[in-house]
Amino acid sequence: MSEPSIFTRILEGEIPSEIIAETDNVFAIRDIAPQAPVHLLVIPKTPEYRNVVELAAGDPALLTEMIGLANSLAAEHADGDFRLIFNTGAGAGQTVFHVHAHVLAGGLAEGSLGG
Repeated sequence: MSEPSIFTRILEGEIPSEIIAETDNVFAIRDIAPQAPVHLLVIPKTPEYRNVVELAAGDPALLTEMIGLANSLAAEHADGDFRLIFNTGAGAGQTVFHVHAHVLAGGLAEGSLGG
């Protein structure tokens, strides 16, 4: 069995972090290395899925719940506009292999990843 992810350890209280929002299946924390004025992480409580592709195939309702919480957080912490990023694989920048979404908002650079 592999070691618990940092997110599981946070959820279990082993690593201190402020949980800023939570549902029965999902929780959110602030990113420790923010890339925007608002940079939050939305994380399923289950460590079952390593990335968003596995999550979408295995539990689309949980993915929907994550997106709903991201939307609520953007409304609460920013103007409601946000960027939602899932890194999938080490080559794409994923460093924690427990699926999570980055919610970025406020002051994003003009033209950065626009489209």
